[in-house]
Amino acid sequence: MYIHPSSDIQSKHIGEGTRIWQYVVVLPAAVIGRDCNICSHCFIENKVIVGDRVTVKCGVQLWDGVTLEDDVFVGSNATFTNDLEPRSRNTSPNLLKTLVMKGASIGANATILPAS
Repeated sequence: MYIHPSSDIQSKHIGEGTRIWQYVVVLPAAVIGRDCNICSHCFIENKVIVGDRVTVKCGVQLWDGVTLEDDVFVGSNATFTNDLEPRSRNTSPNLLKTLVMKGASIGANATILPAS
């Protein structure tokens, strides 16, 4: 496993062989599998599961409820959302889940909406 010194990796659930590059934040409950490549300037929230051999390119945020199965590719600046009706200071958001299935490829700048 390699973690760049400028990253803030709070999770203990990072698989063997995974590489995490500059300015990445991974919150404590996130799970990242083996042999992944998490590129610079990414944010991974608590209720996120990343499978094995996943590539997440630069500038991607994975919010609560996102699951990336094995062998998924996420292009630079792809955007995931988990709330179809976001509001400022919402104390009880209806957070939805997103499942990206094994082997899927998401292009750069794609916007991925959760299942409703």
